[in-house]
Amino acid sequence: MLKEGITGEASAVVNDKNTAINMGSGTLPVFATPAMVALVEKAAWSSVASELEDGQSTVGTAMTLSHESATPKGLKVTAKTTLTAVDRRKLTFSWEAYDEAGLIGRGTHERFIVTDDKFVQKAEGKKA
Repeated sequence: MLKEGITGEASAVVNDKNTAINMGSGTLPVFATPAMVALVEKAAWSSVASELEDGQSTVGTAMTLSHESATPKGLKVTAKTTLTAVDRRKLTFSWEAYDEAGLIGRGTHERFIVTDDKFVQKAEGKKA
């Protein structure tokens, strides 16, 4: 059952693939903001996945963030999420991300519960 307080966590080591230089979000060899967003999304969706009905998923719809400290290659980054509100299909999370030296980012994230087939069908309909 979806309820406030569910927590999630996801980690990644900073490497060539998730740097700003490689992801196109900057020119430096540090953890990219888009990579932090993806890590937060992974922590959030995976924390609630087992509470959904078969054939349902969640999709990200909003993200607020501050990226407060750069993380060099070789360090591990961990995103931690907490489900703070459930409003029918809308899920709101607070989150923080840390590297081995401390806090590097924080914000909020919203996801919506969708029916997989219906969602994909609607997306595919854009091709027509």
